[in-house]
Amino acid sequence: MKENKIMKTKNGEPEKDFQKVANQVSFVTIMGNVVLAIFKLIAGIVAHSNAMISDAIHSASDVFSTVVVIIGIKLASKESDKEHPYGHERLECVAAVILAGVLFVTGLGIGAEAVKTIIGGHYDNIEAPGLLALVAAIVSIALKEAMFWYTRFHAKKIDSSALMADAWHHRSDAFSSIGALIGILGARIGFPIMDSLASLVIFVFIAKAAYDIFMDAVDKMVDHACDEETEKQIRACIMKNKEVLCIDLFQTRMFGNKIYADIEIGVDGSYTLQKAHEIAEAVHDDIERDFPKVKHIMVHVNPAEMD
Repeated sequence: MKENKIMKTKNGEPEKDFQKVANQVSFVTIMGNVVLAIFKLIAGIVAHSNAMISDAIHSASDVFSTVVVIIGIKLASKESDKEHPYGHERLECVAAVILAGVLFVTGLGIGAEAVKTIIGGHYDNIEAPGLLALVAAIVSIALKEAMFWYTRFHAKKIDSSALMADAWHHRSDAFSSIGALIGILGARIGFPIMDSLASLVIFVFIAKAAYDIFMDAVDKMVDHACDEETEKQIRACIMKNKEVLCIDLFQTRMFGNKIYADIEIGVDGSYTLQKAHEIAEAVHDDIERDFPKVKHIMVHVNPAEMD
């Protein structure tokens, strides 16, 4: 058994760069959310828009979510120790699960409030919001969508499930702002119920995003096999070695965003132990070189049946 020496990489990125990128993205989005929340709160108060005030609170909650991401990634980036010999990568999945919960609760709140408003049916007493609220909603949609793509780009680059969850939280805020925009427009032209109907649709999108994030994190926490395409590529890498006659066993499991692989290969049974060991090392090193996400590789050698 030989463990992958490249233990400080995530998808080709050095561990310190992984954490540096995550912290940089988090800092940018925290500052953006603080400024946006203050702007929307002022706009909501001045323009008499309850929808915009609620949206401001939603943006403020994103700051908490991003803090959770920072903590989760920092803990996941810790090196292996005596108590945790396999590392701490799964702690990032815990952060993603927490964010999925926050995302779902946020959407549920939007949906519940919409249902309450629709059932209540008290639209006559609603004051039409001012133009500033409309401008704030448009600005919010643009900025939150930009935050989504910015965070999503870096989350995919460093393969961070927690950062990806935070990206979808930004998009949920954009959806919320779309609902506020429709509601403000509807109220200004005499159809205030449009706000509530749009909110119900938004809730469905947010709930779906929360579910996808949750399932992705759970898969990485319960030793789910890596994707079929990666397994196919690793098998091809093994069989490139001309001394390998067959693959008797090939298993992978996800550990956070890392891959663990258990492999049994068949070689000529007449080879010496030293020769068989050298073949196993060559297979290990080939996988280590071509697949940086593979953190741990166990290669066992069996004597192949010769016809």
